Amino acid sequence: MNKTVMATIAAMFAVIGMALAAPASAAPKSEPGVGPLHAPCGTAGQNLENRVHADAPASGAVNQRSGTRAVSSTDCVIVGVLQPTDDARYWCWTLGNDGFTWTYLENLRTHVRGWSRDNLLDDFGSNKQCTL
Repeated sequence: MNKTVMATIAAMFAVIGMALAAPASAAPKSEPGVGPLHAPCGTAGQNLENRVHADAPASGAVNQRSGTRAVSSTDCVIVGVLQPTDDARYWCWTLGNDGFTWTYLENLRTHVRGWSRDNLLDDFGSNKQCTL
């Protein structure tokens, strides 16, 4: 088997694995007529939702990052960590280059603002799409 075929098969399995890893109750996020936008590292989201969620992480600590773009969204620097007992104010969500949706949020304990991946948040993050 040549390298191109092997790479294609590996990519297909990676996509299937991401789909299987997503929680069953997580519905795809979208708004009619607006495609999701990536947030370059260093980009803030707009305060469109302003909803407070208690004990935001689903389990364990969740990193807050400076943006959602690069080869994988985890390439943006970590600006804070949301602990399991932390409350967060959700602002808006966008799509990362990794295929996951990310919410811009403020940790109400530390007042740090940053992007966290929605499948790691207790209720899958913001309901409002960013208009970066």
